[in-house]
Amino acid sequence: MSLAHRYDFVLLFDVKDGNPNGDPDAGNLPRLDAETGHGLMTDVALKRKVRNFVALTRDQTETEPQPGEKRCEIYVREKAILNLQHQRAYSALKLDAPEEAAASEGEAADKKPAKKGGKDKRKGSGSDVDQARQWMCQNFFDVRTFGAVMSTGTNAGQVRGPVQITFARSTDPIVALEHSITRMAVATEAEAEKQQGDNRTMGRKHTVPYGLYRAHGFVSAFLADQTGFGDDDLELLWQALEQMFEHDRSAARGHMATRGLYVFEHQDKLGNAHAHDLFDRIVVARKEGVTTPRDFADYQVDVKQEGLPSQVTLQRRVG
Repeated sequence: MSLAHRYDFVLLFDVKDGNPNGDPDAGNLPRLDAETGHGLMTDVALKRKVRNFVALTRDQTETEPQPGEKRCEIYVREKAILNLQHQRAYSALKLDAPEEAAASEGEAADKKPAKKGGKDKRKGSGSDVDQARQWMCQNFFDVRTFGAVMSTGTNAGQVRGPVQITFARSTDPIVALEHSITRMAVATEAEAEKQQGDNRTMGRKHTVPYGLYRAHGFVSAFLADQTGFGDDDLELLWQALEQMFEHDRSAARGHMATRGLYVFEHQDKLGNAHAHDLFDRIVVARKEGVTTPRDFADYQVDVKQEGLPSQVTLQRRVG
């Protein structure tokens, strides 16, 4: 069942003595706003946490789903070959994949474009692509949630996802610390001989002493109609946002936890208030006398419900 309401949400999470999202172009330093010093975490990193949670708890990898069963496979996953996933859609629907059709007619060799008014077998017919796109939405949670570009290789079309998440930004500027670490071993015999048996390997580790981050999210009921994103998917999304850090422990990330998930539910698909006005109702600030926050207890979260439109309800999932 598709969504009947629009949703906007605020996600609060924190990190202590860890690196929430390293920048590979900056030696894996924590991402930050160079002008203000506020910490950043990309939307891609947050979606990765959601995908990992769904894969851990709901992912099904059978070749074919049971009748009437909604599957929760993950399309963008570690070491995945995306074009092979597109091919699965054509195989499951017993359609001729575009490359196969092109090769059978000798079009793959000369790469000639289709004649004007004709059908380009390399691209696939519109009907086949629509069916493949629908199959991908039905079977992959992240496709029907976040959308995907699936027109590479075997063409399964493009999907605009109903759920979008912004970059997360820390409430206060962060300090990126760099630590020297030592491993009491080396990888090869040559390294051991060079060090005359000392066998030490030096490394660097980057951490944020503490940071409270905030991200905003949006759920479009209109786009949910197009992908088949329903109430059960929405509940799984909330569960993932609440618990994703509990199952993503790493020495690099220190202690991370969801500290607040505030969901604004509108009474209809179009919405009954501007998202930015609703977000302004969640006010996060340091407590009086705190100059250097090092714990969530150093902050106060105020929710301004006075004057909230009657057509909008607030759910405190966490916080």
